[in-house]
Amino acid sequence: MRAKKDCSTSIPGRVSVRTNLSIAAAAVLSFTGILTETSLNVTFPTMVEEFGKPLSTIQLLTSGYLLMVTLVMSTSAFLLKHFDTRPLFRCAIVASLVGTVMCALPVESYWLLLAGRLLQAAATGISTPLMLHVILSLVPVSERGMYVGMANMVTSFAPALGPTYGGLVNNYFSWRFIFVMVVPLLLVAWVLGETNLRLSAIGFNQSFDALGLVLLSLALVSLAQIFDQASAAGGFSPRVAVAMAATVTSFGLFIWRSLAARSPLLDLRMLKSPIVALRGANYFILQFINIGSSFLLPVFAETFLGINSLAAGLMLLPGSLLGAAIAPVVGRVYDRRGPTLVLTVSSISLLIGASALCLTAHDASLLLLTLLYMFLRFGFNFGYGNTMSDASKFVPASRRTDFNSLFNVLQQYAGSLGTTVLSASLSLSAARLPQDHKLAAVEGATGAFGLLIVLALVALVITVVSMKARRTANAPELQPIEV
Repeated sequence: MRAKKDCSTSIPGRVSVRTNLSIAAAAVLSFTGILTETSLNVTFPTMVEEFGKPLSTIQLLTSGYLLMVTLVMSTSAFLLKHFDTRPLFRCAIVASLVGTVMCALPVESYWLLLAGRLLQAAATGISTPLMLHVILSLVPVSERGMYVGMANMVTSFAPALGPTYGGLVNNYFSWRFIFVMVVPLLLVAWVLGETNLRLSAIGFNQSFDALGLVLLSLALVSLAQIFDQASAAGGFSPRVAVAMAATVTSFGLFIWRSLAARSPLLDLRMLKSPIVALRGANYFILQFINIGSSFLLPVFAETFLGINSLAAGLMLLPGSLLGAAIAPVVGRVYDRRGPTLVLTVSSISLLIGASALCLTAHDASLLLLTLLYMFLRFGFNFGYGNTMSDASKFVPASRRTDFNSLFNVLQQYAGSLGTTVLSASLSLSAARLPQDHKLAAVEGATGAFGLLIVLALVALVITVVSMKARRTANAPELQPIEV
């Protein structure tokens, strides 16, 4: 089934106004979801005191949010094949508004707040794949790198603004106003989506893989539980062993199901292409480092340096703004020079930034953390959007929605796992050194930065290996849906 004709005025060979506004509608909805996600990170110390719960529980507001986004995104290939974009967008905007109201209610209930966050996550899980679906369906291949870069700029500006926004609101008002103040943006997104989204369902006749969703849910939750239980027990325990066994079993069953089913939830067969598999691994690592560091650094700075949430948020602002600013520029560089340059620069920058953070943790200052986070964000944004853009060239047009779904799941779960793992590092150190919070913060952060070094090294090796794989791979001709 072809997309409905886009009747808006457009210049031949250019992207139409209606397409641009459709992308904007989904981007604004995704922006608000990411904004509230990252703005809450700097309020966690406040919430620990307010709700009387440990950091390992409070961080579920981020890791649980990202896990729900992951699960909803895993269904996006099915949803985009069976439903037009406008009704999907309506469901997302309603879920976001209801969840936002629940989070803003002046009720001292952590579980109500978490439920609201999960509804917001469902909205983001629909809107982000929808935005990329519109781009990859209606934007010509020659301009795709720039548009994906612009989409990443929008979603990167939310993390840029999020910590500062959250710190400012938490410092002068209440963290609940974080949610109150995004309602106008949601209403603007609703109007843009209602008036411009016209892309039809792709129309493939396939059943929904409910068993695959159950197995994936068990696998992802079990993997996160390994680190949660290890954090709670101060190391290995019988519960950790049970979580590990459940993870291996459920992942094994999910992979078997994905390869055997006619219409799998996630089409893992795409990973048989070496370049798609390598780019997917790189994509996961980049997002793990990105979300993990944006969670870790504010908590570390507030504990070790004794700064407030506003200062912690401002600490991340220059780096996030730098990343948002270079995203579309790097997309242009990729369009002209290919992936090798941008991905190599990305991996080396992340390696240098993570190494410097690890070596200087004991002598960290606000200025030093700010500068090193800028280095991390530079490296992340130099490679992030281009990794997915390059992989998409090696996937047939008929499997584009499956590709988007797979990479979106990798993206979101990397963020969820990054938050969980780095939080566990801090919690384990706090359990070992309950009387010295500053030393515990330094030891926990040093271990976390060490993990980021290893991941950056792996990303660099993958980039080098992928150079040969890309030269021998055959890229199918990908044409956008006619409009």
